Amino acid sequence: MADSSKKMQIVFASAECAPFVKTGGLGDVAGSLPAALVRAGAEVIVMVPKYATIKDEYKAQMEHFSDFYVSLGWRNEYCGLEKLEHDGVTYMFIDNERYFARDYPYGFFDDGERFAFFSKAITESLQHLPAGFECDILHCNDWQTALAPVFLREFYQGLPLYDRVKTVFSIHNVAFQGQFSDTVMEDILGVAHIPAAASQLRCDACSINYMLGALRYADAITTVSPTYANEIQTPEFGEGLDGVLRERSYALQGILNGIDVAGFDPATDKRIAANYTVEDRSGKAVCKAKLQEELGLEVRDDRPLMVMVTRLTRQKGMDLVMYALDRILSGGVQVAVLGTGDRDYEDGLRYFQDKYPGTMAARIEFDPALSQRMYAAADMFLMPSKFEPCGLSQIIAMRYGTLPIVRETGGLKDTVQPYNEFTGEGTGFSFTNFNGDEMGDAVFRAARLFWDNRDAWNQLVTQAMSQDFSWTRSADKYLDLYFFMHPEIERPVAVVDEPEAAAEPVAAEEPKAEEKPVEAKPAKAEPEVKAEVAPEAEAEAKPAAKPAAKKTTTRKTTAKKVTTTKVATTKTTAAKATTTRKRTTAAAKKAVEAEAAPEVMAEVAETKPAAKAPAKTTAKKSTASKTTTAKKVTAAKKTTATKSTTTKTATTKTATTKAAAKPAAKVEETPAESKAEVTVEAKPTAKTTTRKRTTTTAKKTTTKAAAPKAEAKPAAVKVEPKTEVKAKPEPAKEAPVSPAAQAEEKAPTKKTSVRKATATRKRR
Repeated sequence: MADSSKKMQIVFASAECAPFVKTGGLGDVAGSLPAALVRAGAEVIVMVPKYATIKDEYKAQMEHFSDFYVSLGWRNEYCGLEKLEHDGVTYMFIDNERYFARDYPYGFFDDGERFAFFSKAITESLQHLPAGFECDILHCNDWQTALAPVFLREFYQGLPLYDRVKTVFSIHNVAFQGQFSDTVMEDILGVAHIPAAASQLRCDACSINYMLGALRYADAITTVSPTYANEIQTPEFGEGLDGVLRERSYALQGILNGIDVAGFDPATDKRIAANYTVEDRSGKAVCKAKLQEELGLEVRDDRPLMVMVTRLTRQKGMDLVMYALDRILSGGVQVAVLGTGDRDYEDGLRYFQDKYPGTMAARIEFDPALSQRMYAAADMFLMPSKFEPCGLSQIIAMRYGTLPIVRETGGLKDTVQPYNEFTGEGTGFSFTNFNGDEMGDAVFRAARLFWDNRDAWNQLVTQAMSQDFSWTRSADKYLDLYFFMHPEIERPVAVVDEPEAAAEPVAAEEPKAEEKPVEAKPAKAEPEVKAEVAPEAEAEAKPAAKPAAKKTTTRKTTAKKVTTTKVATTKTTAAKATTTRKRTTAAAKKAVEAEAAPEVMAEVAETKPAAKAPAKTTAKKSTASKTTTAKKVTAAKKTTATKSTTTKTATTKTATTKAAAKPAAKVEETPAESKAEVTVEAKPTAKTTTRKRTTTTAKKTTTKAAAPKAEAKPAAVKVEPKTEVKAKPEPAKEAPVSPAAQAEEKAPTKKTSVRKATATRKRR
């Protein structure tokens, strides 16, 4: 059984985490996702190395929580845990100055040893967490933490504390895998004597691969976008790991990253020239003019400004940019590029800046503040990556109303919907192949829309800015995975049934939630429901009577036009429901019972052959009414679920229904319409309203006897809900089909009650 008292407890391990240390997208994820998980109700501890580069202001806030020794090969290394609470998240910094007191997180000769220690320290730390925190999920990220699932399985599995721990490994970029000489297998990892571990870590005759170990040992694998999850299973993008990823494809899924929507908000960003919102974007024009002036471009609002904020590498598509830039600049598009990278690309951008003064600007530097101003000022954002696991730049650009132009790969394909000129849908522009001409075509598709159809352009900007790329959405998908791996932990869910209750205020008093599931079944398979409802129909009729009343009232008003207005009756039910609520209250109750006791209707149809002919037409109507009643009688469905409880009170309800049944019988007499016609209309309403009516009239027998008449008098049903309910319960069409109906026919008491009901009607 699910444990409702326990929260999901997650240890999130990452080699970097904003705002403490960040070199790329991993830092953004580790800085934002845990906070979103905490807001969603989970308990999270983030584990990060205590680098010397962490600001002193954060170090001053850390408190020494615990210390112990970690065995690494033949070594015993000191490990301290420094605790820090920041923005509602608990951070545990792994302290070992020999490994982490350096000027930069990565790029050292002993990185294999440093992050093997980090992975071993993570698993060992699970025994030293705050009281009451028992790790359910160990979530590791990239190769720096990839050995943690390996160590957990080989050295810790079987210990009571670790039995419940499930491991998740996230790939942020499959190109960085952590490959080292196999000499570290024994000297550092201490697994050379374990054949299974040694074979699963080895990637060739003399090398091991940390990420490969995680892919084989982790319980679940994620990556940062659904498209990238598919791409890395191919030789083109798999970087040599596509084989194992295909083998474990059942455990692999892509979950899109989000962005800090509070930090990247054009309405409040203090780094940009003017603030603006999706409703009022006048500030964006100010930002554009200011940036053009700052970068030495012509200050013109009639020329589209396209920017790039990127690393100048081939992976980011700089080959395509160099190829098409001459065409783009000569075509009237302004271009500004910010970034550093390969020297060839840096020199090429400087060349075009000199060739196209006032149109091209190149800033070969790293300037976060300038990048923010460029996101806010530009009209278009170019991102033609060769591959892109997720990418955040295109998401930030859309947040600031700058339309992205991207290549359809990885997260770029998942986040940017290409513009459709016929429907107006889209949030940007895209091209498929890694080709400079295709990229140029995409740029000019955007430019032409900017020049020729500004209304369509503005609508596209509105759609882009309206997208939800918050971490809340991503965190919800990660929680889906976590709770799937721990089904014994109950996930807190928000109540979603309020709208239905509001739709049926009349029946609010009775337990609708329980009734819903049951009523749905009768609509689908009336025979089964009828058999069950026959005895309990009366009890259920009342709770569902109100929702069904709406339908019954419409049916009553349309009784005269049975054949011509079968569809109209369902449509007008809502309009007539208000006027005939009083009349249909009793009928509603009967209708509910009728629905609950479809078998009773079937029996009535069999007992009265005269009503069989109309039964056919009523069957058609009943099917139509079933669908409409199902929508209106969501509460009725709930009542069916509580049939057992309602049956107990059925006797009391039947008594009241009998009293009401008499006037109903009178009503039937007043309308001179033929009984056959009555039965025709009664059947459509029978499913929804019959349940209500049957409860008031008589449990099963009364409804069966009056079924033919009730159909003939839908309007009369309003006046005499109970008696008509009886009539409606007799859906002749169902009688021949449902075995339950046959069972009811066998019951002599039911038939006799039907006869009595008809006799009493004649007397009246």
